[in-house]
Amino acid sequence: MQFTDSVTLSGTRRTGDGYLVAEARSVRTGIQLYSGDEVGKPDMQVVRVYRPAEQVFAQDSLQSFTHAPVTMNHPAEAVNDGNWKDLAVGEVSTAAKKDGEWVHLPLILKDRTAIAAVESGKRELSAGYTCELVWGDGMTPEGEPFNATQTNIKINHLAIVDRGRAGSMARIGDGASDVWGIAPINDHQPQKEKIMTLKTVTVDGIPVEVTDQGATVINTLLKRLEDANSKMSTADAAHLAALAAKDAELAKKDAALDAEKAKVLSDADLDKRVQDRADLITLAASIVKDVKTVGLSDAAIRKAVVTAKLGDAAVAGKADAYVDARFDILAEDAKKIAGADPFAAVVKDGVTPTADADKVVTDAYAQMVADMKAGKTSPTVN
Repeated sequence: MQFTDSVTLSGTRRTGDGYLVAEARSVRTGIQLYSGDEVGKPDMQVVRVYRPAEQVFAQDSLQSFTHAPVTMNHPAEAVNDGNWKDLAVGEVSTAAKKDGEWVHLPLILKDRTAIAAVESGKRELSAGYTCELVWGDGMTPEGEPFNATQTNIKINHLAIVDRGRAGSMARIGDGASDVWGIAPINDHQPQKEKIMTLKTVTVDGIPVEVTDQGATVINTLLKRLEDANSKMSTADAAHLAALAAKDAELAKKDAALDAEKAKVLSDADLDKRVQDRADLITLAASIVKDVKTVGLSDAAIRKAVVTAKLGDAAVAGKADAYVDARFDILAEDAKKIAGADPFAAVVKDGVTPTADADKVVTDAYAQMVADMKAGKTSPTVN
């Protein structure tokens, strides 16, 4: 996490080249107050952050002060090798050291405008640094409560500001008060003096530069929106599937109902079916006299007639439509024969003698002989 904190310059003097050399205090131990927004806890109005001495005076932390850049006010981003020429007005000249509960720093300012501002009274310092913030309530050895602890403190820069968090003890020059205090967090104290690292977040295809905290909030909201859309899509799919299943069920019931209705014939339909069946059987018999029709369907009767009339080869492998067409041709031929010559219709399948045909012939012959004996010149046919 990135922080800013404030200290003071003292023991100032000018060099022959016009540079300003000064002594300063920075980053003390103890409790510092931050607003909840500054440390990622917007639900807390004030957060009490503890800096243990072993963290403030750790060798790595003190070493990070060496040649750290000095800036006028806090820059919008961390000072680095790409922007220090534009931001730095001086630097920490030598190694930092412990000074009671403070870190003692020798500084040198080289920028004329910055030197003039310091000599005009802008003498407080604010340290810009990174650290790890370990959350957890506790109590200092002096009995002061705290909400979080700073560890792994690394200095990025020192900023010359109008008013610093650590109060007037953190200032340039010898006139610092002997009583140090913690500056209250209010509207008169800069609330945005922490280092801002901007990130680019894309929202609806539009890139937006925001702080780390803003990026976290936006990404969280985008993820929630994505989850909500996913759940809605899933619900829509399930709803559509349920509707489709219901439609299929209704269609199946309608088909079954239609099938049942198709099985029920009205009196007129039944009469027509009977008449059509009788007509077909009669027509079949007119084409092939002894064709079998009992137990056969209408299509089977037509096929039996065509087979009987034309042979098995005529229907082998043929579709029902073909068989029906051949049957219709045979039926038309049969109707033509019956209409043109009734006798031909009777004998078209050959004349078959009846069982008493011989007796009829014998009786006719006997009658003719009797008539002749009686003196009749020609036989009489009754």
